[in-house]
Amino acid sequence: MPAITLKALPDRLHRQLKARAARHQRSLNREVLAVLEESVAPARRLDVDALQAEMRQFRARLGFTTSPEEIDQFKRAGRR
Repeated sequence: MPAITLKALPDRLHRQLKARAARHQRSLNREVLAVLEESVAPARRLDVDALQAEMRQFRARLGFTTSPEEIDQFKRAGRR
Protein backbone atom coordinates (compact mmCIF):
# COMPACT_ATOMS: atom_id res chain seq x y z
CA MET A 1 0.00 0.00 0.00
CA PRO A 2 1.41 3.42 -0.90
CA ALA A 3 2.42 5.84 1.84
CA ILE A 4 3.10 9.55 2.00
CA THR A 5 5.08 11.69 4.38
CA LEU A 6 3.90 15.17 5.27
CA LYS A 7 6.63 17.73 5.76
CA ALA A 8 6.38 21.04 7.60
CA LEU A 9 2.99 20.23 9.10
CA PRO A 10 2.01 23.31 11.11
CA ASP A 11 1.57 22.68 14.84
CA ARG A 12 -1.90 24.17 14.78
CA LEU A 13 -3.05 21.85 11.99
CA HIS A 14 -1.56 18.86 13.81
CA ARG A 15 -3.47 19.78 16.99
CA GLN A 16 -6.70 20.24 15.03
CA LEU A 17 -6.35 16.89 13.32
CA LYS A 18 -5.58 15.15 16.61
CA ALA A 19 -8.64 16.76 18.23
CA ARG A 20 -10.81 15.75 15.29
CA ALA A 21 -9.47 12.20 15.45
CA ALA A 22 -10.30 12.04 19.16
CA ARG A 23 -13.85 13.26 18.52
CA HIS A 24 -14.31 10.53 15.92
CA GLN A 25 -12.52 7.94 18.05
CA ARG A 26 -9.93 7.27 15.34
CA SER A 27 -6.18 7.29 15.16
CA LEU A 28 -4.53 10.34 13.65
CA ASN A 29 -3.61 8.33 10.55
CA ARG A 30 -7.17 7.09 10.05
CA GLU A 31 -8.51 10.61 10.53
CA VAL A 32 -6.15 12.04 7.91
CA LEU A 33 -7.23 9.29 5.50
CA ALA A 34 -10.90 10.07 6.19
CA VAL A 35 -10.33 13.79 5.56
CA LEU A 36 -8.51 13.06 2.32
CA GLU A 37 -11.23 10.65 1.15
CA GLU A 38 -13.95 13.20 1.92
CA SER A 39 -12.09 15.89 0.00
CA VAL A 40 -11.78 13.88 -3.23
CA ALA A 41 -15.02 11.88 -3.12
CA PRO A 42 -17.60 12.81 -5.73
CA ALA A 43 -20.36 15.00 -4.37
CA ARG A 44 -23.40 13.02 -3.31
CA ARG A 45 -26.71 14.15 -4.68
CA LEU A 46 -29.14 15.13 -1.99
CA ASP A 47 -32.52 13.41 -2.18
CA VAL A 48 -34.70 16.30 -1.05
CA ASP A 49 -37.92 14.30 -1.13
CA ALA A 50 -36.47 11.59 1.10
CA LEU A 51 -35.06 14.19 3.47
CA GLN A 52 -38.42 15.95 3.75
CA ALA A 53 -40.17 12.64 4.41
CA GLU A 54 -37.64 11.87 7.16
CA MET A 55 -38.23 15.30 8.73
CA ARG A 56 -42.00 14.80 8.66
CA GLN A 57 -41.63 11.43 10.40
CA PHE A 58 -39.39 12.98 13.03
CA ARG A 59 -41.84 15.82 13.68
CA ALA A 60 -44.70 13.32 13.97
CA ARG A 61 -42.76 11.37 16.60
CA LEU A 62 -42.30 14.54 18.68
CA GLY A 63 -46.01 14.55 19.45
CA PHE A 64 -46.64 18.29 19.24
CA THR A 65 -47.03 20.94 16.59
CA THR A 66 -45.88 24.54 16.38
CA SER A 67 -47.69 27.20 14.43
CA PRO A 68 -45.85 29.64 12.17
CA GLU A 69 -46.77 32.41 14.62
CA GLU A 70 -45.16 30.51 17.51
CA ILE A 71 -42.04 29.93 15.44
CA ASP A 72 -41.83 33.68 14.74
CA GLN A 73 -42.19 34.38 18.48
CA PHE A 74 -39.36 31.93 19.27
CA LYS A 75 -37.15 33.64 16.70
CA ARG A 76 -37.84 37.10 18.08
CA ALA A 77 -37.30 35.92 21.68
CA GLY A 78 -33.85 34.64 20.81
CA ARG A 79 -32.75 38.00 19.41
CA ARG A 80 -33.11 40.04 22.57
